[in-house]
Amino acid sequence: MPPLLQFVIRRFMSIPVSLLVITMVLYGGVMLTPPEARATLYMPDNLPPRLTDQQYANIEEKIIRLHHLRDPFPVQYYFWVKTLFDGKWGYSPSLNEYVLPSLLRRTPATLELAVYSLLLLIPLGLVSGVTAGWKRSGSFDRGFRALAFLGTSIPPFILAIVLLSIFYINLSWFFPGRLDLAYTLEISAGNFIPYTGMMTVDALLNGRTDILDNAFRHLAMPAFTLSIYHWATLGRVTRVSMLGEKRKEYVTAAKARGLVERKIVWKHVFRNILTPSLTSMALSATSIVTGVFVSEIIYDIDGISGVIVRAMSGIPDAPAALGFAMYSVIMTLLLTFFLDVTQAILDPRVREGVLKT
Repeated sequence: MPPLLQFVIRRFMSIPVSLLVITMVLYGGVMLTPPEARATLYMPDNLPPRLTDQQYANIEEKIIRLHHLRDPFPVQYYFWVKTLFDGKWGYSPSLNEYVLPSLLRRTPATLELAVYSLLLLIPLGLVSGVTAGWKRSGSFDRGFRALAFLGTSIPPFILAIVLLSIFYINLSWFFPGRLDLAYTLEISAGNFIPYTGMMTVDALLNGRTDILDNAFRHLAMPAFTLSIYHWATLGRVTRVSMLGEKRKEYVTAAKARGLVERKIVWKHVFRNILTPSLTSMALSATSIVTGVFVSEIIYDIDGISGVIVRAMSGIPDAPAALGFAMYSVIMTLLLTFFLDVTQAILDPRVREGVLKT
């Protein structure tokens, strides 16, 4: 069997094992909440106004038995796992609907923000890191290190508030939300076909450049806020790798043969620094997928963060919280799998090293 295929199979088989361990830990955390507290989430809204303590206790006990809230951990975990295979992931009292449909409906907004953040940080991180490392101590390198320091020092919520103050309140260049109110009402009226749920893509498919421009104006600040820290991290990793690689003998030999500097950097050196850079990209991508929520909340983007905010606003809503966690874990594991395979394709040393362990 080819080494690459062995690598892919081994990585893929680790996904269900990781899911089992992570979900058991997550569900164990949910069970720390007393059954009586969790039962209040399922209380019907039309309860009689005057209930005796005994009547309320009887209703509470029925709900506890119905939802297995007092059963042992394996029993509760089993019934929860069953909901993962019915396409609903359980009913959420705080959302007033089933968890998976709610997550899927909100996914396009989160996915759009995450994709544009990655498209922003990966090229900029690689190019700036390579350039800074190749031209060490130059003006570009000094400027890059200063910006990277700021990018890793400023908390995202502080950066978001600063951007809103400057570009929304004072300049009115960029805006929170997903679209202006006029376009939102137009889409709600049925004059716009939402093919994918991602506004920029749907605007192109509908031939609406005005909506496309408006969608980008709304994406600019949250995408920048989400990507700046990871850009700085990726750029630093790439810079350090470049500093180590440029001192090697093959680079000196290439210069002695008279090769153009650009060809040396991007055709030879860049390939050899891809492994640590890809590792940093993988970490950045997973961090963006799981850390998109600050930007969504501050910039009023109705993404999947709305599920966890509503689930944890009072008594923890176990189905919603677990569904959100499960969704995030699956997305992270699949993204990590894809990036690991990409790294193995580009660098044989990765897959051969893993297979030897």
